[in-house]
Amino acid sequence: MHENTCCFFGHRTINETDELRTKLTATIEKLITDENVDTFLFGSKSEFDRLCLELVTKLKEKYPHVKRIYVRAEYPNITDDYRAYLLRFYDDTYYPEKLRRAGRAAYVERNYEMINNSKYCIVYYDEMSVPVSRKSGTKTALEHAMRSDKQIIVFPHLKYPIE
Repeated sequence: MHENTCCFFGHRTINETDELRTKLTATIEKLITDENVDTFLFGSKSEFDRLCLELVTKLKEKYPHVKRIYVRAEYPNITDDYRAYLLRFYDDTYYPEKLRRAGRAAYVERNYEMINNSKYCIVYYDEMSVPVSRKSGTKTALEHAMRSDKQIIVFPHLKYPIE
């Protein structure tokens, strides 16, 4: 899954602007056309995830071979009805087995799973919005991606790759 795969992660709340949408769409399309990325991994629980899913879904009209995969951090076993519901938005979904023992770290471990199975990471990370009172899950995931030598594209202040 690694070579042609990109994952998304970022803060729960974002400053969604027309400029962000335009740059993000152009970046995703460039990965599809220039880097042959055909698989996109999504988490949940954030405005950034929602926006990226919306943009990839729109690009799927032009590039129907692209796959959207939802990596669940909850619900290891799902009903057929829930699977059918998820497949209205995604092309597939799965729950990583190692998350069964992750407890409160399930979302961190899910992000690691997505990063480890991707060559590219598109991240929404704004240092000014990182909480001082607790560790940022986005920062933790970003640090993991950096240690894992991934190609990282950071929004809203576009850096490609980050330094």
